Amino acid sequence: MLDLSSSKSDGSGWCFPNIDDSSENDYYPLVMAAGKSGSCKMLETFKPPPTKKSRKERNRGKLPGTTDASEVMEQEIWKEFPEDLFEAVIARLPIDTFFRFRSVCKKWYSLLNSQSFSQHCAEVPPAHPWFYTITHENVNSGAMYDPSLKKWHHPTISSLPKKMIILPVASAGGLVCFLDIGHRNFYVCNPLNQSFKELPSRSVKVWSRVAVGMTLNGNSTSCGYKILWVGCDGEYEIYDSIKNSWTRPGSMPSYMRLPLSLNFRSQAVSLDDTLYFMRSDPEGIVSYDMVTGVWKQFIIPAPLHLSDHTLAECGGRILLVGLLTKNAATCVCIWELQKMTLLWKEVDRMPNIWCLDFYGKHVRMTCLGNRGLLMLSLRSRQMNRLVTYNVMSREWQKVPGCVVPRGRKRQWIACGTAFHPCLTSTA
Repeated sequence: MLDLSSSKSDGSGWCFPNIDDSSENDYYPLVMAAGKSGSCKMLETFKPPPTKKSRKERNRGKLPGTTDASEVMEQEIWKEFPEDLFEAVIARLPIDTFFRFRSVCKKWYSLLNSQSFSQHCAEVPPAHPWFYTITHENVNSGAMYDPSLKKWHHPTISSLPKKMIILPVASAGGLVCFLDIGHRNFYVCNPLNQSFKELPSRSVKVWSRVAVGMTLNGNSTSCGYKILWVGCDGEYEIYDSIKNSWTRPGSMPSYMRLPLSLNFRSQAVSLDDTLYFMRSDPEGIVSYDMVTGVWKQFIIPAPLHLSDHTLAECGGRILLVGLLTKNAATCVCIWELQKMTLLWKEVDRMPNIWCLDFYGKHVRMTCLGNRGLLMLSLRSRQMNRLVTYNVMSREWQKVPGCVVPRGRKRQWIACGTAFHPCLTSTA
């Protein structure tokens, strides 16, 4: 260490020896010469770089069982730290970090069951949605994608049936709604905390495909949620989690054109209490208000040369995303519904440099999430690509391949849905 009694520094890069008042004149020429040359190497004392001491060296000389006063003070401070501030901070941690922190102590492990912690989580602004997907190679287990960390997770939902294929079809408030491939049984689950419920049997036996939408009764799942299924023949039912039963509000009104010819490639989107479904004949949108029970239909012609299109939403706007193919060129385009004219207006498209990879290929697209942040699966015989599109920032990003733990082969994504991760939502 540099002996402060032998040298001083004024912060300007000069080094001065210890000068007595009586010898001031003797050192004056030397100091002036150093000032003119801009350096003072001959007067500097060598200072070795600081080295990190081991814990054993730092504790050398301490008596066993003794601690520094600062350590005692820190323990006292943390001991008196308000518990609600602990929960407020932990509620704002990334989801991945929270599950690592749960192993610290039993008290933190039990936070998921704490009412006060649930309130803190409800105060945190929702981040980007996650995506719950099913792969072709392993249809009995899901893969979740966290776009903030660009990381795949592979949860195991032990309560879901293992002997049948269960597909994610809708979500709300951190919960994901599943429907078996035979369109018979519904399940609701929070993939993060494993809260699970098998819904009661429906009063109407439907063997054909159905479209499904899900909404919350309030701002969180504590107020309950509702699930609507509707078939092309006009049959529909609503499940209310508060009553834990299915109800048939009535038959489809006469002004609704049947069959609905629903586009099952497109997931429903929800704005407030209204669900929107896409239909193909005639082209347009069908909506249902979960509060008033009113059905509406809108005839909206689709853009030319469009395929694999699906509805999306962001900030109260209804969007359309699809493949635009002309001659041998294919591009992913985004349209916004104009409320006054009920026409689609193109607002963005994938960068041309990316679209060059599609040239001359028979590309198919599946939309895996349609809430503000879109996830698109683009595939052909020679290609398997996942991309995300942020509607607000108009930013396109490539998604890393989904690889199972201890595996090397990339998984082909079959279907999926977006959901806002919530640690405390219960089915």
